Amino acid sequence: MSYRAVHRFARIAPTKVRHVIALIRGKTAAAGLNELRYLPHRGARMVEKVLKSAMANAEDRGARNVDSLMIVEAKVDGGPMFKRIQPHARGMGFLIIKRFSHITVAVDSPRAVGEE
Repeated sequence: MSYRAVHRFARIAPTKVRHVIALIRGKTAAAGLNELRYLPHRGARMVEKVLKSAMANAEDRGARNVDSLMIVEAKVDGGPMFKRIQPHARGMGFLIIKRFSHITVAVDSPRAVGEE
């Protein structure tokens, strides 16, 4: 059984978080947390919270040895965007796009991962 956690409408661009997510995909939950702990990125803090939440969801639903669970799904999808116009020369406008992200992390037991 897979245990998920989602941070929707995270105020960071998806491209900034995707390289952080790629580092933890396929590792155990403990190894993923250890790796995220020492990354200096703002997105790493957000992914760390989502991973801790997925582990807490697993523990709440009765999973044993939560640290040994594998990270089976880790993805970042784009959310809505704030669009603003900044004035530029000759009466033109420059579009400023402030992006949001939906961060999803799912953990599962190592046995279930190998059976698929």
